[in-house]
Amino acid sequence: MQENLTGAAGLTAQRSYSDSGLTAKRSERHALYLAPMEDVTDPAFRMLCKRYGADRVYTEFVNADALVRDIASTTRKLTIHDAERPVAIQIYGREPEAMRDAALIVEQAHPDFIDINFGCPVKKVAGKGAGAGLLRDVPKMLEITKAVVNAVHTPVTAKTRLGWDESDLTPKYNPLGLNSLPFREGAGVGSSSYFIVDLAEALQDCGITELAIHGRTRSQMYRGEADWTLIGEVKNNPRMHIPVIGNGDVCTPERAKECFDRYGVDAIMIGRATFGAPWLFAEMKEFLSTNPVFQSEGRSFSETVFQRSGLSAAPPRSMAEKVNVLKEHVLYAIQWCGNDERKGIIHSRRHFAASPVFKGLADFKQTRIALLRAETKEEVFAIMDSIVAQWGEE
Repeated sequence: MQENLTGAAGLTAQRSYSDSGLTAKRSERHALYLAPMEDVTDPAFRMLCKRYGADRVYTEFVNADALVRDIASTTRKLTIHDAERPVAIQIYGREPEAMRDAALIVEQAHPDFIDINFGCPVKKVAGKGAGAGLLRDVPKMLEITKAVVNAVHTPVTAKTRLGWDESDLTPKYNPLGLNSLPFREGAGVGSSSYFIVDLAEALQDCGITELAIHGRTRSQMYRGEADWTLIGEVKNNPRMHIPVIGNGDVCTPERAKECFDRYGVDAIMIGRATFGAPWLFAEMKEFLSTNPVFQSEGRSFSETVFQRSGLSAAPPRSMAEKVNVLKEHVLYAIQWCGNDERKGIIHSRRHFAASPVFKGLADFKQTRIALLRAETKEEVFAIMDSIVAQWGEE
């Protein structure tokens, strides 16, 4: 079956799908996913990451309450395209009914997965009892999970953290405190476990098809180092039968390989390291020597600036090549922002501000300030070209 989908920004794509295409499958070894990030993983950035080898991409966070109220800025986040499949739409909220209703709305956009956010640590989310805030109310977390799973036919996945704070990292008996649930079937009195190991089992029992774990607690936010040993504990639990996705501090191909080899995860989710570097996926794919790098032919967005067939999916090598990718992202962002040039540039600034392309350049401070103050694409591109002219050979 085929149908034409037009998003809020007027981007049109043709989608073919079948029931079998919506069935979750166990992740292939060395699968690499783009993590969901607010104000980052819009269609423009997802498209670039997909071209360079991301095996799955996730949308920005979708507020369940706002979606049910049909807030335009929220419903716009449901815009997805064939070019980025498989794609997951991530929702968050604190009440089972709203999450169920939101999932039903999301399903109408035909994502490949519906993901539940149990990991966002920011105060405006977690502080209101959603995202990582539900780590303090596991019974409600499981109630939400069951409500979403039972409401939709699309595979449901979830993303969470190791716990709320440091106390959840200590082995303890019945760490979830769920008297209504059988705890670690077969475990006798005095048995101990980790909070995240038992939470993962409980979420699996609710019917999710995959679980992503960020290796920090909520109280850590993004400080310190991600603890992959506990992610490994979940993966190595013989009672876990769904794919386990590891997330946190995977910034290099070498670290990606180490995490796959040491902890045995089914996939790795990469977040902040992709800022201004969507080609990181291609570099990791090369290093891991797995499947061929994603090819973009036939996958470009229809009737938009995204329609650019024949582009190479190999990682750019030189500064000039990488800067050209950043320029391309600026154009995509402008298109996504309704052809509002200033808004598109502001939206993409975090990427070229954080890009590793410009890290370590001598006396770069003033040039960086000028780059972040530029308000037209001509200004932005001229500054980028001057950077390449000055430092490209280095």
